[in-house]
Amino acid sequence: MDLKPTVKFLKDLSVNNNKEWFDTNRKTYEACRKQFLGLVENIIGEIAKFDPELTGVDPKKCVFRINRDIRFSKDKTPYKTNFGALMGANGKKTEGTGFYMHLAPGQNFAGGGIYMPPPETLAAIRQEIDYNPEGLKKLLASKDFKETFVDIKGDKLKTAPKGYPKDHPNIELLRLKSFYVIKEFTERELTSEGFFEELISTYKKAHEFNKYLKEAIS
Repeated sequence: MDLKPTVKFLKDLSVNNNKEWFDTNRKTYEACRKQFLGLVENIIGEIAKFDPELTGVDPKKCVFRINRDIRFSKDKTPYKTNFGALMGANGKKTEGTGFYMHLAPGQNFAGGGIYMPPPETLAAIRQEIDYNPEGLKKLLASKDFKETFVDIKGDKLKTAPKGYPKDHPNIELLRLKSFYVIKEFTERELTSEGFFEELISTYKKAHEFNKYLKEAIS
């Protein structure tokens, strides 16, 4: 799959973020969106082989719309300058773990996990870290994980969450408010021949991380 036209469109959009230009180039956008949907469909098909929750998930329900919600934003540019998709059991409305794909000029990445979970889900994850941290710590320390993701991403509390001491041995993990992992891709990697295979390999590794989170919130 040649993603160069999609990469070019997003670059052009980033410097022409207005309705007039978008309307003039709508056919290009529709072709690029169709290509991105095809990529997401292929990704879902491969992920479903090791995570059955994604079996039969509609790619159209995973891809985010390109129009920005500008009602409460100081930034009034009408369009996002990326294509993004959250691939989970309920598409982009998934509240549990999922897999993410993001294409944007200078910011291409893939990964998995859970972003800004509701309080009860966050509490369950923290409880699992408190009671059973070994599996997660072993995964985070593995060479494969470190070479792919480096570490867990996510905003953190400034102090210990309620109910946990500040000197808890796993306080850095407990302070997290989101739990996700990402691997970034250069534009050259994105448009290389072996990109799709590398992408699926990344999702397989993210799935190992997701499994720990699923155990926590199940």
